[in-house]
Amino acid sequence: MGSSPVRAVLFDLDGTLMDHDSAREIGARAQLTAWLGEGATEEERARLQVEWARLEALHYDEYASGACSMQEHRRRRVRGMHVAVGREQPGDEAADTWFGGYLKHYRASWRPFEDALPALQALAGTGQEVRLGVVTNGEGESQRAKLRAIGLEDRFATVVASGEVGVAKPRAEIFALACERLGVDPSQAAHVGDRLDLDAEGAAAAGLRGVWLDRLGAGPGPGHVLRIATLHELPAALSAR
Repeated sequence: MGSSPVRAVLFDLDGTLMDHDSAREIGARAQLTAWLGEGATEEERARLQVEWARLEALHYDEYASGACSMQEHRRRRVRGMHVAVGREQPGDEAADTWFGGYLKHYRASWRPFEDALPALQALAGTGQEVRLGVVTNGEGESQRAKLRAIGLEDRFATVVASGEVGVAKPRAEIFALACERLGVDPSQAAHVGDRLDLDAEGAAAAGLRGVWLDRLGAGPGPGHVLRIATLHELPAALSAR
């Protein structure tokens, strides 16, 4: 892990600072109700919400790897939903309209995790100069809109979004760029995120202290990353290292 004092802490956004999964579930339920009508059974809606989450994970990783654009990632998710209910796959315009319906409900449901602000306040109140940043796989405009909506935008000195810089987690370059913007060496920085592979292991491979936020209790993780169950644990965990 290294013994240099932590001078900067980077955060993932979705699933770490913002409760993306809850917003996705609310947005999907509302869109499915509008799409399928009130006649759809609760079991059918539940099945399709699980499928929506699966399609997001599949196609989001394609976007993060550079295999498709954000817009195409969204279209692939919508077409996958049509396949799931046995309907003809829509063209681009119809797919965009469908996703727009979901997006309206998803955006209205953006909320921070309850442990996000206290952790940021605790890091800022340590008496040491600790700079804070966000490293996120996504489009800059939409990711900054999330930070504004959940009241955390002003807490960070920099936001590095893969859609703006042309490289995504877990690539070392995106972590290095964030460290450069904050004026610290990677050995003096930590990165915290809910994805073991993209966040904690990616950061560790880039020379940072990788911190896995294991909200679901899936651990234990590998020994070369720090595992926490809640952001409330973060300030003390970093101090202990």
